[in-house]
Amino acid sequence: MLTLSLSHFLILGAILFAISIVGIFLNRKNLLVLLMAIELMLLSVNMNFVAFSHYLQDISGQIFVFFILTVAAAESAIGLAILIVLFRNLKSIHVDDLGSLKG
Repeated sequence: MLTLSLSHFLILGAILFAISIVGIFLNRKNLLVLLMAIELMLLSVNMNFVAFSHYLQDISGQIFVFFILTVAAAESAIGLAILIVLFRNLKSIHVDDLGSLKG
């Protein structure tokens, strides 16, 4: 039977974090993909918090994850609202078009 240790979770978290970094650097044009990469980054960090919390038998890491998830949900809602307004005004969601919104 396979048992998962702390290193397995940390490696998975590092892989998810690296995928999100690659997603940010490879795709700097689409705002929706950038938001998804940032959310993936936050989720990988949350997984590391939970893994360390379980390993150290301390619940403070899991409580901290709830605060991070709350901020991430608010960030997603505000980001999607801005994305909708941007699409209604410019008919595109490219990051390069954000410079034309300067008043």
